[in-house]
Amino acid sequence: MVVIGIVLLLGLLALLVGPQLWVRHVLRQAGQDRPDLPGTGGELARHLLDAAGLQAVAVERTDAGDHYDPEARVVRLLPEHLDGRSIAAVAVAAHEVAHAVQHARDEPDFRRRMQLVRLIGPLHTAAQVVLVSIPLVFAAVHAPALVAVQVGLVLVLLGGRVLVHATTLPVELDASFGKALPVLERGGYLAPADLPAARRVLRAAALTYLASALVTLVDILRWLRR
Repeated sequence: MVVIGIVLLLGLLALLVGPQLWVRHVLRQAGQDRPDLPGTGGELARHLLDAAGLQAVAVERTDAGDHYDPEARVVRLLPEHLDGRSIAAVAVAAHEVAHAVQHARDEPDFRRRMQLVRLIGPLHTAAQVVLVSIPLVFAAVHAPALVAVQVGLVLVLLGGRVLVHATTLPVELDASFGKALPVLERGGYLAPADLPAARRVLRAAALTYLASALVTLVDILRWLRR
């Protein structure tokens, strides 16, 4: 039984941590400097935005992870992707520009994603409030059944975060393979020999939200243990 428990635990850890490690590995592998590329990721992002008629969308540096901010209408890239000349920089820039295109076209999936993402913060805050209130409620009414209900509510609220992350996956896949990869192929921004590496980066970019969902599962287990 002990061996089975250890195997199950290792399997769970691999499921939860594996995707994050894989994403980091792919980005690091494709992040090697390539002076032969015609421009940086930031320059490509600006070029693609202008070509799509999105001159009003800015391109900025960030330390908070590559993303498109629909509220500010800004494509934000990490320094190594904004200023770097690498396959990763090119692919990530194209992926984030694809989100700006989805927004500009008011695509239903992207609109739904925006609505869902706004729920992540409130869900987490509500879960924390309920969790902190558990010992106070128990001290006041001494009702284990009510505590069980509160714990269940915490799990539902945190589980909602997992659902939000998971439902954004189609939007990410479209950004990577419905928009970014075809643009890179048609525009000749990468040599044919570099496209397989770009596909791996785009796959990693699309699965980032899935990795975030798995991190949230770890968060749920941590809260449950507490």
